[in-house]
Amino acid sequence: MLLPQAFATLNAAAAPAFPRGLLAIARGLYGGGGDITLWSDMASQSTIDLLGRLLAFDTTSRNSNLALIAEVEAYLDGLGVPHERVTDVCGEKANLYATIGPADRPGIVLSGHTDVVPVDGQTWSSDPFALLRRDGRIYGRGACDMKGFLAVCLALAPEMVKADLKIPIHFAFSYDEEVGCLGVRGLLEALAARPVKPLGCIVGEPTDMQVVIGHKAKRSLAAVARGAGGHSSRAPEFVNAVEHAARLVTAVTEIGARLAASGGRDELYDVPFSTAHVGVFHGGTALNIVPDEATLEFEFRVLPEEDAEALVAEARGVAAGIEAEMKARDPRTSLEVRIKSEFPGLSTDPSADIVTLAKRLAGRNDHAKVAYGTEAGLFVEMAGIPTVICGPGSIGEAHKPDEFVTEAQLAACEAFVRRLIAHCSA
Repeated sequence: MLLPQAFATLNAAAAPAFPRGLLAIARGLYGGGGDITLWSDMASQSTIDLLGRLLAFDTTSRNSNLALIAEVEAYLDGLGVPHERVTDVCGEKANLYATIGPADRPGIVLSGHTDVVPVDGQTWSSDPFALLRRDGRIYGRGACDMKGFLAVCLALAPEMVKADLKIPIHFAFSYDEEVGCLGVRGLLEALAARPVKPLGCIVGEPTDMQVVIGHKAKRSLAAVARGAGGHSSRAPEFVNAVEHAARLVTAVTEIGARLAASGGRDELYDVPFSTAHVGVFHGGTALNIVPDEATLEFEFRVLPEEDAEALVAEARGVAAGIEAEMKARDPRTSLEVRIKSEFPGLSTDPSADIVTLAKRLAGRNDHAKVAYGTEAGLFVEMAGIPTVICGPGSIGEAHKPDEFVTEAQLAACEAFVRRLIAHCSA
């Protein structure tokens, strides 16, 4: 049941601002400093200072994020904010969950991932792990996707602490989002087991501060064809792994064409139908050798209303048929298909309370859906938490060399979170 007035009309009043720095923000605010006047440039500078600290950690998904998590924990400790870790099985990575306000009441989760994509093979104009502020933009790996949002949340944490929150605000910072939304699952298992479930969640992926209520599900698959090789002058005697793997490529392509022509449609998506895509194919070592192995990777991005598992089953069925033909010629051969990663789609009712709240916080009445994936669908599927996506920056700038977020977008996100603070204090 929703708390009384949990989604009431917003109070436009903003909480006081705070000094600059990272630990200095917390220590200065609670270490004898006086009242601080609210100046927009100070708030922006606090966010930028924190963003610089976050960008300095190379949290590429292949690396540990524990140093960043420890830094955030120290910052929250300075504010007296309780928090906990949910680590991976190896203890090398961690989710962080923090609560500001009454923990025994349903609250609002502000969620984001701490990992970033690699810079390998990219040409940057500056150090990707050092903040560069230029012409109203903040450059750095993760500035847009999505450490900018994390920095805003942390920069406004002192205001949350000072406010008399009736509804708690939670931070949920995850790991390994960029490699299949893997890390947040452990955190969501813990949240699902708690007696008090949050009212809703806002995932701060870059949406240009537009409220997003839907995204596609994704299934990433890998296939390995193991044939029987030999000299190409006697090719008919062997089982060509490349040729048989290519038949699976053709089948996936045909599935994609069918989805585009006669599958479900939702015009709120920029690509309004489910898609199939083959992105990687390797096989063969020389033209005069019949290849004995070929590998491919492919994916389905599926509208939430359609059955992603049915598409996976169809691809597996095609592969099984090809494999049977291969084995009929040589029983040692095979064509195996496995799931690499997967996450559910998101389809939040436009009339849901969390959608209404997010639109009020964003100061706009429209909503959108996106083809790319996020952790949002997992919050719904695993923990039953109504979820939307809304955060600073453009997805078009994510993962690129010279990735950036504009200061205007960070300022808009600050205003969004300040309105949330006022709302949760009403």
